[in-house]
Amino acid sequence: MLICEPRMIANFNHMIYMECLRDICVVLLSTSHAGNIGAAARAMKVMGLSDLRLVMPDHYPSAEATARASGADDVLYRAKVVGHVDDAIADATLVMGTSARDRGMDIPVIDMRKAAEKLVAHAHRGKGALLFGKERYGMTNEEMQRCHYLVKFPANPEYSSLNLAAAVQLAAYEIRMVYLGTKRAESSESTELPFATMEKMASFYDHMFSTLKNVGFISKNNEASLEEKFRMMFNRLRLKKHEMDILRGMLSAVNKRVQKSRKNLD
Repeated sequence: MLICEPRMIANFNHMIYMECLRDICVVLLSTSHAGNIGAAARAMKVMGLSDLRLVMPDHYPSAEATARASGADDVLYRAKVVGHVDDAIADATLVMGTSARDRGMDIPVIDMRKAAEKLVAHAHRGKGALLFGKERYGMTNEEMQRCHYLVKFPANPEYSSLNLAAAVQLAAYEIRMVYLGTKRAESSESTELPFATMEKMASFYDHMFSTLKNVGFISKNNEASLEEKFRMMFNRLRLKKHEMDILRGMLSAVNKRVQKSRKNLD
């Protein structure tokens, strides 16, 4: 019989928890100051996060970013650089965006502490992504449409401007605190079926929007409004993979019937 010493068990649990942190990625959108990228990498490493993704940064690689990383070179150099937000979150099944305002969009808004709890709980089963917008104006409406939740920091309403790297540090700290308070590598979602990744959801949206245009439900006049509303609706529903497969099958059946009807008319 194998007998495990307490130190071995502690090390094993630590490895499990670290795997949890590896499944939380930080995404910086169109960063304009290279120093913020390096400082964000440093903030992440201090709190045990390692998955940094950059969407069209203005300046990267950069000597300033390396200097501000201050020893977190591994996080910085492994950062994934992509050309669109969809590429950055393709493997994610839970997406949150930090924003000082919701711009009237129908997306649930939570604080960073609650967001950290959800990210850590979800990370035992899939990839969670936390998005940070451009320094000057934050996230665009298009980027927000990819989010299941918007996250707000309880800043001073008289001066709520928060530096990008400082925001990453605060978020990383809250995630770290939840991580340290996790005694068992379990999640309230552990018995549920897997969610569809954002890559799969993007493909589903393309399929659905083309079908709705094909049957005349979406036109140039209502395209932008309806597509936004559909994204918000399905973000709230959090589709499971098998549910999305059912919907894709339904859309394919609709397309086949429409094509058949048009052939008969010809």
